[in-house]
Amino acid sequence: MAKLHSFTSIELESFVFPSSIKPPSATKTLVLAGAGVRRLEIQGNIMKAAVAALYLEEKAIESLIVNWNGKTDVELLDSHEFFNEIYNGPFEKLIHVSLLVPSTGKFFSEAAAEKIVKAWKDNGTYNDEDAAATIEKYLNIFKDENLVPGNSVLYTILSDGSVTVNIAKDGIIPAAPIAVLENKKIGYMFMKAMFRKDDGTVPEARQSVASRISGFFNKRESSRVS
Repeated sequence: MAKLHSFTSIELESFVFPSSIKPPSATKTLVLAGAGVRRLEIQGNIMKAAVAALYLEEKAIESLIVNWNGKTDVELLDSHEFFNEIYNGPFEKLIHVSLLVPSTGKFFSEAAAEKIVKAWKDNGTYNDEDAAATIEKYLNIFKDENLVPGNSVLYTILSDGSVTVNIAKDGIIPAAPIAVLENKKIGYMFMKAMFRKDDGTVPEARQSVASRISGFFNKRESSRVS
């Protein structure tokens, strides 16, 4: 299995993503696959709005070896198939977003929902009634929230594709999620909205995931040879 210590912590904009974490809704400890800065264009200016990270089960890293061992970080970065294996894998995942600037919950959730709906439609499985109920529930989670720098939103994607949502303030992650999005397609859509190649919300995180996983494969091969 992948070793927890093979994946180090990442510091971005003074926020440190630990090398591993066990979010309240997960049954396993997850390792830090990659992270990056989320940038937004507001009134013609590009600003750093948040930092975001992806955590995966150890067995997810190991399962990727079968098809992707020996590939370079550039090959992984450019591969839709590689990231689709991550999106669709039957293992737990965590998307951890920490804000760098203040945001209303309404703005935060609507910006994410727009990307999720686009990914859903592009995937060809969008259903108005089904999706509307899920997106409405998601928007309602944040409608009364005012998020400040340092607040974090954690999306734990369970092995069946459903998503639990937590909001962490003052570094404290609540033991129970504030909501569960039970639609089994929504976890895939969260992942795709964040990591899709051409217009994902955090392209730096996609690059980081490709680099770190390729690096892990290389270290693994080197240790086997030696």
